[in-house]
Amino acid sequence: MKKVFVSGCYDMLHSGHVAFFEEAATYGELYVGLGSDKTVNGLKARKTINNEQERLYMVSSLKSVKEAWVNSGSGLIDFLEEIKRLKPDIFFVNSDGHSSLKEQLCKELGIEYVVSKRIPHENLPARSTTALREECRIPYRIDLAGGWLDQPNVSSLAPGPVLTISIEPDYEFNDRSGMSTSSRNKAIELWQVDIPAGKKEKLALTLFCFENPPGTKYVSGSQDSLGIVMPGLNRLHYAGGFWPSEIESVLDNEILDWLEKYLWLVPLYPRHGDYDVLSETNITAENAKKLSDAAIQAWDAIKTMDIAKFGMAVKDSFDAQITMYPHMVNSEIFEVLDRYKDKALGWKLSGAGGGGYLIFISEVPIENAIQIRIRRGDSF
Repeated sequence: MKKVFVSGCYDMLHSGHVAFFEEAATYGELYVGLGSDKTVNGLKARKTINNEQERLYMVSSLKSVKEAWVNSGSGLIDFLEEIKRLKPDIFFVNSDGHSSLKEQLCKELGIEYVVSKRIPHENLPARSTTALREECRIPYRIDLAGGWLDQPNVSSLAPGPVLTISIEPDYEFNDRSGMSTSSRNKAIELWQVDIPAGKKEKLALTLFCFENPPGTKYVSGSQDSLGIVMPGLNRLHYAGGFWPSEIESVLDNEILDWLEKYLWLVPLYPRHGDYDVLSETNITAENAKKLSDAAIQAWDAIKTMDIAKFGMAVKDSFDAQITMYPHMVNSEIFEVLDRYKDKALGWKLSGAGGGGYLIFISEVPIENAIQIRIRRGDSF
């Protein structure tokens, strides 16, 4: 039989994990590499509910699993030594576990790379560890255009909007992925399980101040706290301050459904250790205006649901960002971008320097990409 390898955390073992293992085992004998407690803490910025020995015991007990172990490495490719030793025929991942780094490794080692589609077992609900964790109801955030205008040194040169959407935590996005994970962790410290009732802008200001106490050397942009706390789509207009001078929100289901339909996220590899996005910047009034103009165009395109104009505006916003902050990107990011961009109308990064997601605007499905749900009001 063929050897099939899968790797992951598999904390709080649930039916979704079992269905994934059973699907993988249809390709051959299944071998499972588990991320160590240290690795999970580094990637997710949290401790596991079940420690590595408990997780190993439970996974090893499943009838679909031939053998399991705790991987010896660290980071996203913590299984490197194990996969070289096992020499599997197939590396099986699900859509939110896919990354170009894993795919490239398989190509180099001559291993078939297969991506599953999170299909639950018959008569059972779709499950994820994130959905079972109590704190998971606090959203993440994506900025669609205008990112960096929440920094006074940029918007003082050319005022303009940052467009954000609040994202339901259907996936457990890795730490430092550009999804406002650090702000979300602060929100968990403040509120534990979800955004409380109350005036959203005031709650966002509370979170912003909590994350940036007096004396903070580098102030996190307020788009992070606002994007997490305020549901739906938000236009945050910045004019040289840390807090927006104007906020306009869209909770119209037709527009939010339209956005969800055309946004596709492709995971990237972790950031390099020497990453510094603030080095060698090129922040000028001309470049800041290009960023502002692109965000304004994106906002107009969303309101009229013009997908071609929206894709172009997002691409223009991304181009303006990387002109000002060239270390947002590197050759590895461009390699992934080149693989998918012929199918897309526009694209951007969720963060900078890797570790996050390339976000594509496309009318056709993007292979191995995931899609998100936008938080609608106070219902979820």
